[in-house]
Amino acid sequence: MNNIFQKSTNYYWLALVLGIQIFTTSQVRAQSRLDQYIQQGIESNQSIKQQAFLLQKNMYVLNEAKTMFLPNITFSTTYTKADGGRTIDFPAGDLLNGAYATLNQLTGSNSFPQLQNQHVQINPDNFYDARFRTTLPVLNAELIYNKKIRSQQVDLQKAEILLYKRELVKEVKTAYYNYLKATNAVKIYQSFLQLVEEGERTNTKLFENAKINRTAVIRSRNEVSKINASLTTARKTEESARYYFNFLLNRPLTDSILADEIVTLPTQDQRQNNDVSSREELSKLKISKDINENLNGLARSYLIPKIGTYLDLGSQAFDWKFNQNSRYYFWGISLEWNLFSFGKNTYRIKQTIADKQAITSQTDYVQQQLLTELKVRQANMQSAIARYQAAQSQLKTSQTYYSDMTKLYKEGMAIYIELLDAQNQWIDAQLQANIALFDTWISFTAIERANASFNIQ
Repeated sequence: MNNIFQKSTNYYWLALVLGIQIFTTSQVRAQSRLDQYIQQGIESNQSIKQQAFLLQKNMYVLNEAKTMFLPNITFSTTYTKADGGRTIDFPAGDLLNGAYATLNQLTGSNSFPQLQNQHVQINPDNFYDARFRTTLPVLNAELIYNKKIRSQQVDLQKAEILLYKRELVKEVKTAYYNYLKATNAVKIYQSFLQLVEEGERTNTKLFENAKINRTAVIRSRNEVSKINASLTTARKTEESARYYFNFLLNRPLTDSILADEIVTLPTQDQRQNNDVSSREELSKLKISKDINENLNGLARSYLIPKIGTYLDLGSQAFDWKFNQNSRYYFWGISLEWNLFSFGKNTYRIKQTIADKQAITSQTDYVQQQLLTELKVRQANMQSAIARYQAAQSQLKTSQTYYSDMTKLYKEGMAIYIELLDAQNQWIDAQLQANIALFDTWISFTAIERANASFNIQ
């Protein structure tokens, strides 16, 4: 029996190590591993990749908007072949033949021939026109506001990506702590399984030597079966936690997890940060408000005339001739001013004003909602800490009770059922301390999400 109690003491210290934060690895190493998993999850997450592609698309759209301020050069050419249709009649013969005949008589020669009346076809026949046209906007308010809006849409997409990342960080950290909770529960059950198995062997020998009755043997066997069942359940819980954690990291579900048994309570400053201004939801609303202001400016841009310039360099002639006479340039300035549109522009401006009021109202509501969420998370954190402290107190009490009961049982002053009751209270206290410990960190993760305090690279 002394062997039993010696091993009980050893198992007690092992379980105590698992239950009350006495760990063997440094906190820096644990934090480093968790940060590595978070980074791995961010890099491999498909939703974040999709949002990154949308960001890349918005960047291209912004670059396109910037090019609208640069010259645009196009080449165009036309060739026409025509016959018939309208003509221009020029009576050259009627006008000049009489005078030419008189001149021939006076000079006694035929130097002045007789002319035919001309019928010139209006449609050009065998005619080409090829030119390079360069256009450049000089003043265009629509292009200016369009560029600003595209730039803000890029910022909006960046905020969306940060929102996805922050939510993923919360899920990864929560899954990590749940895995640690399940892993420690398995270790606690394993240590107690060894304890009850040793108790069963000892009680069996004592019964065979007629030292105790059959009740102790039956009860010890039942304890072995109970702990085996609990250990199987704990292992399945650990397996499910590993599957979900690996799913978040987008890697094979059965991959092992380098988990450190290092968890200390968050600092007071971290728990009481009441600032929600860093939340991406508010950033998105602010950017949306800025976009709305530029949309309002875009709607009012009709008041500013559009001024542009163009230059044509080309060649045009009949029968594909290309020479000094066929080449030409054509330069000009254009002005467009929307003077009247039956109230269309006014209604567009009113739409942007209504959108602005809606965004302002939504911002106030969301800010209050986020602050309420943070307060609820902090209250949950306080409750988790209270449960943790109570679990620690219960752990110490149950350990003392179990230690006293083992002495009494060793001296023959307590029956085995009383020893098992103390033992069960001890294991339950360790399990509750383990649960309370990681629930505290899970609650802190929720606070970290609520006030956006986690630093995302």
